Amino acid sequence: VVGEGWHKRAGGPHAEIHALAEAGDDARGGTAVVTLEPCNHTGRTGPCAQALLDAGISRVVYAVADPTPTAAGGAATLAAAGVDVAGGLLVEEAAAGNAAWLTAARLRRPHVHWKYAATLDGRTAAADGTSRWITSAASRADVHRLRAESDAVLVGSGTARADDPHLAVRGVSGATQPLRVVLDTRADAVTPGARVLDDAAPTVVFTAEDADARALEEAGAEVLRVPRAAEGPGLDLAAVLDALHRRDVRSVLLEGGATLAAAFLAAGLLDRVTGYVAPVLLGAGPAALADAGIGTIGDARRLTLIETVRLGPDLRITAVPHTTEEP
Repeated sequence: VVGEGWHKRAGGPHAEIHALAEAGDDARGGTAVVTLEPCNHTGRTGPCAQALLDAGISRVVYAVADPTPTAAGGAATLAAAGVDVAGGLLVEEAAAGNAAWLTAARLRRPHVHWKYAATLDGRTAAADGTSRWITSAASRADVHRLRAESDAVLVGSGTARADDPHLAVRGVSGATQPLRVVLDTRADAVTPGARVLDDAAPTVVFTAEDADARALEEAGAEVLRVPRAAEGPGLDLAAVLDALHRRDVRSVLLEGGATLAAAFLAAGLLDRVTGYVAPVLLGAGPAALADAGIGTIGDARRLTLIETVRLGPDLRITAVPHTTEEP
């Protein structure tokens, strides 16, 4: 190995450029192994296919074909220039590692990852509403890792009203703070002085188009208005995700409560689920997921388990829907 690289930020050099810079003249006659087909267009950066040709690379092995019409075709360009090209190596593993970007590229919306914490019998709080702390310190620290890996962290008005969450990353060295997003349909859950309005991280509050958001705007909040949901309460979730996608948000960590999670599930907008399950029994209290319109076992949303990890006394379980392959 004479050079390695990765795509460090949107608009910056792609992985190939970093690897070629590290390799220098040693790249000539070598093999480039990349997770994504080298791009074939000039956008905010130049075409990686041409950079590989200029460096004298003789063979390229890639995992996932580029799904974007503007950037695809790098493999064909390389092959036409006489480079030995092979694709599809370890495609599932590479796609799983790049799920957020691939979801955004294929579906034109962010990848939505729902995280929840619950007891062994599926309760997120006791009957009196108390919930601190169901899971261990190890699980709570791991949630901050998930936040740090996400472009945005999203909650609904119920969580904003009940918990006054902060939603910023703590305890992760070098983390870039995600965008904090609150869905506040009536513009009455996020009040002046709310923790989410401090300067620890940027915040956007989504409200209905007809909501009176003057108090929010006077408090310095950035307010984005979207249509209400066509059916039921709340906002049009597709419109929310579209607005976030246009802000270059590619991954959303959904930390909202049971009602918001059910709305995303019912809309077919959950791409990944992570549950932190504590060996605790309550017997009563709110469930992790509210009514999502599933009336019979035949309509249950089946998931594929992809990971289980022990965190202190707790278990972290991660799954993806059967019908939504981890991109």
